[in-house]
Amino acid sequence: MRIEKRLSDSFKQFAASGKAGGVILILCTILSLIVANSAWGPAYLGFWHTVLGGLSIELWVNDALMAIFFLLIGLELQRELRNGELSDLRNALLPIIAAAGGVVVPALTHFALNGGTPTQPGMGIPMATDIAFALGVLALLGSRVPASLKIFLTALAVMDDLAAIIVIAVFYTANLSVAYLAGALATFAALLLLNRKLRVLALWPYLLGGALMWFLMLKSGVHATIAGVLLAFTIPYSHQQDDGASPAHRMEHVLHKPVAFLILPIFALANTGIVIGAGWADELLSPNSLGIILGLVAGKPVGIFLATFAAVAIGLCRLPLDLAWRHVLGAGLLGGIGFTMSIFITNLAFTGAPGVVNAAKMAILVASLTAGILGFVWLKLLGAPAPGDHDPDTMDFDDGQPNASPSGAR
Repeated sequence: MRIEKRLSDSFKQFAASGKAGGVILILCTILSLIVANSAWGPAYLGFWHTVLGGLSIELWVNDALMAIFFLLIGLELQRELRNGELSDLRNALLPIIAAAGGVVVPALTHFALNGGTPTQPGMGIPMATDIAFALGVLALLGSRVPASLKIFLTALAVMDDLAAIIVIAVFYTANLSVAYLAGALATFAALLLLNRKLRVLALWPYLLGGALMWFLMLKSGVHATIAGVLLAFTIPYSHQQDDGASPAHRMEHVLHKPVAFLILPIFALANTGIVIGAGWADELLSPNSLGIILGLVAGKPVGIFLATFAAVAIGLCRLPLDLAWRHVLGAGLLGGIGFTMSIFITNLAFTGAPGVVNAAKMAILVASLTAGILGFVWLKLLGAPAPGDHDPDTMDFDDGQPNASPSGAR
């Protein structure tokens, strides 16, 4: 039986801001690369290392501003889990399994080239997908791709981000302070109490508590941006889809544009000032750079496609009716656009090794550009929607009834 499910206003607004945000990210990256390799390069790079209030400007961006980005990611994840594609286990299994394949295979690809070496910590770099850039590429394709592909890729990228958040919390924590971590978790518990037991709907107590949790998390040694994700799950959420009165909905609505048009562009300016030296080609052939490039460009599509195929083959889930396997492969190619989260993890993986960081960022840019072009060309040539997928604001899925056509028939 064929069922149409309309895309939520929240998702459409998120997608729209992601499209435009992806264009701005590209422009800021190009600008940063040009300035860093000009006569103003030393002054430009020095600016980001200026210390203010005990942290460099770069760290304020990466630890504080990016906590707001992670807050938005957490709010989007909460929406997907409660009302979105991940709210129904039957529908959620497909992007969850796909994301797992898209996390494990790239990490193993990097590990195969770097295991037991000083660059082994970089295996987390090719794990994540940049939602803004991936949606930006899909926006260029417009109605040439099915609506379900946008939902599938977004849900997959959100789960990728969740995996990256867990990896950051578990593997990129240094000098752990149990006392400060306990304080951060106690603050988190207090905010949950405000929401679940006391039913406090005002936002300001959560924002104040979130600021305290961020400070305690920063002092604990666990990366402070994790506080943004934890805060998201304490903010009251309405189960009514697109309920504008819900504090979580309001917060997500408020954050979309500042994150897309301010925070992420500043992050790009602060972190893509890559100095391209005479030996840049040799740096791209280093095991670490090859692990990143192969992990994103090859590991991502292979992992996503094989995991999805296996899940459908053994009957765990089905493809949405308007998707074919060529669309899944296209989504896998776009999943190789790492950028934001990959650069973020690079900064954590190679602290105190600026040369390695610079080379890794260059590899991320090359890989993300390659994956974006491959995904765009593939979907432009082969991504036409299946017959009947006429409404860009709806997605079609199988309700599991016997008269539904099998997903493998396309």
